[in-house]
Parts: sequence; structure tokens; C-alpha cells
Amino acid sequence: MNPLPEQDPHLWDAIAGEMQRQRSGLEMIASENYSSPAVRAACASVLTDKYAEGYPGKRYYGGCEFADRAEDLARDRAKQLFDAKHVNVQPHSGAQANTAVYLSVLEPGDVVLGLDLAHGGHLTHGMHLNISGMLYRFQAYGVRPDTHRIDLDQVAALAREHRPKLIVAGASAYPREIPHAEFAQIARQCGAKLMVDMAHYAGLVAAGVHDDPVPVADYVTTTTHKTLRGPRGGMILCGAETARDIDRAVFPGIQGGPLMHVVAAKAVCFGEALRPEFRQYGRQVIENAQALAEALAAGGLRLASGGTDNHLVLADVTSLGVSGKVAEAALDRCRITVNKNMIPFDRRKPLDPSGIRIGTPALTTRGMRTAELRAVADWILEVLRAPDDERLAERIRGQVADLCEQFPVPQGDLL
Repeated sequence: MNPLPEQDPHLWDAIAGEMQRQRSGLEMIASENYSSPAVRAACASVLTDKYAEGYPGKRYYGGCEFADRAEDLARDRAKQLFDAKHVNVQPHSGAQANTAVYLSVLEPGDVVLGLDLAHGGHLTHGMHLNISGMLYRFQAYGVRPDTHRIDLDQVAALAREHRPKLIVAGASAYPREIPHAEFAQIARQCGAKLMVDMAHYAGLVAAGVHDDPVPVADYVTTTTHKTLRGPRGGMILCGAETARDIDRAVFPGIQGGPLMHVVAAKAVCFGEALRPEFRQYGRQVIENAQALAEALAAGGLRLASGGTDNHLVLADVTSLGVSGKVAEAALDRCRITVNKNMIPFDRRKPLDPSGIRIGTPALTTRGMRTAELRAVADWILEVLRAPDDERLAERIRGQVADLCEQFPVPQGDLL
């Protein structure tokens, strides 16, 4: 029996409302997904009550034998999934995984190359208000104006000029495959280490449908949600020679006790991703994204880089006469959830940019395929052409509700 409705009705109203929102709308934020009932059960387990500072076999608290077992399962499954020599599953988030790598490799003031936030990078890749930008001297590389693809010539030139200690590859709003081997070659040529942040596409790597950074990178960081479809959390993959430094950077470097219930949920997630059906899921995510991109482009939307290789589409909505902020709000009224996002070389401000970022992981989890994504693209185009038309919005809300009934959130009860 769930005690929350009676014990804390105000909080229960928020949780129940979120449950209804997820069930009755189309979740198309590229960094969101639906975790399985087993993942959520582990997150809600008694492991939330256990302090387990340290690592399996080397804890600073007693009574950790079952916590050790859970963490060992998570580490072993992650190593098998990504063919990694060493894994740290304790980071609370992808941001903390990145920070731990920086702490293990860099000294304050060291030079690092990272993808410009305005071109699809992440806050932790050197944004000036983030700790990465505060402590280290990031030099930003970007995408080419003509193709919106990463300018590897610029990366190489910056590496030769600034001699960085670390090069960061990976992105949060880049719709193409990251050329990991080319980044590794540039890093070797200038004597730098390579860190790949695959948080967005880790599930596609696990499914074998995206270029794998693990064989060529010195460090690979990721979240465990997004395309990997696990709990919200982070992880670091590295070689045996850097394992000790990475583990020390996580604990005691930036964290105390790990969230053992989340570590257990990561173990569940990795086990699910090792199943054959997860490969088909990864393929379908990309097929759905490409179908969505083709339909949006045919309807007049300009797409960054002209399309997608992965799970997301970055669209310039000013080509239909609206801003990203207006587009996000108009689609939200129709129960289609996306996020406003800058596009490369955007002339608008970050809080009201030119673009929106649209992803397919969550709808693919619901079982939708290319035909459904094309229909959704048509609805998006209709809304963006008439963002203030309430009669249109009412009709599309009804169509969205019908589609959600056909493809329910697979785990049933979200609580």
C-alpha cells in the first residue's frame, strides 16, 4: 500500500500529476526516457538507507556486504556491456562524472578543448558559469558553417596552438555521430588525453548502432538515463592504468557515500541493455529520428546538419516564423514536450533561441515506429505554422491522446 496519498497529499498530487503527464503526452525531450519497473523498484529499495563510503571490499562502514554485491553487479555488467577495463558506477550524475575526470587529469588553469555550448556542447565542457569553465582554461571548437558538423580542422589547429592537456568530445545537442577515432588521433598528435562524454548516445553505443569511443578514448563518461534507459546517474569507463586515480577522484574527491539504491538500479539497467532486444530498440530509435527529420524537413523546417545519425533532431523553427520559446510553449499546449535550444551560429538569445531539440528515445520505448513519428512530425508542423490557433491545438491534443492510448507507457503504473 502506498502511504503517500494519506501521509503527504500535497506531494502526492505532484507525483500523480507527473504520472498523468507522462501517460497522456508525447515526451520528446532528447535526454528523457522511461525506465523499467525493475529500475524503479531498485531505486525505491531499502538500499537507499545504506551508507557505503568507499568501494566494494574497502568500505568505511560496516554492514556493506549486500551493498558490495549490488555495486559489483553494476560494475561487472557495465564492463561487459561496453567492453571496458574499469568502471566507476558511483557518480551521482554525468556532470559529476566529468568533474571527476577533470580532477584526476588536470590542475587548475590547464588548457582543455571542448565543443562550444552554442554549437551543441554541454555546460560541463567549459561553460564559464560551470565549475569546468571556472577552474580550467577551455578553448572552444565548433561546427562548420556550411555543414553544421564538427570542424575537425579547427580542432586540430586549436590543439596545435594551445597544446591542451585534455580534449573533450561529445555533445548534448549534436545530431550526428561523433568521430571518436579522429579525435583520438588529434589528441595523440598534441600529447593530450581524450575524454568522450557519451551521455546522450550511450544507449546507442550499447546497442551497437553508434561509433564506440571506448577502444580509442582514455576516459569515457556517461549518464545512465537518456538512451541507456536507466536511473538518473553517471558513470566513468577507463583503462586499468588510470582506475585508481579515477576512483580517488570520485571518492573522496568529489563525493561521499554513493547512492546505493541508484547504483542497484544501474545494475538493473545494464542487465536490460545486455539483452538482444535492446539492440533492436537502439536501431529503432535512430530509424524513428530519421523518419521524424525527413518529415520535418519536407514540411519546411531547416535542420541543423540537414538531418540526424542518432536520437535527436535540432530544428530551426524561425524558418516557419516562430522562435524556439514560442514553439516549445505552443507544442506543450498540445501535449508534445520538446525543449527550446540554440542552433549553431544562432543570432537569438539562449532563453529565446531559434531552435528546438526533439528526441525519439521515449516514444520508441512506448513502441512507436516510423509511421507514428511521421504523424507526430505533421502535428508539429501544423502547430508551428499556427501557434496561437486554439481550435487547432484542441484537435491535436485529441490526436495525441488517441496515440497515447494506442501506445501506453509500457511499465503501467509509474509510481
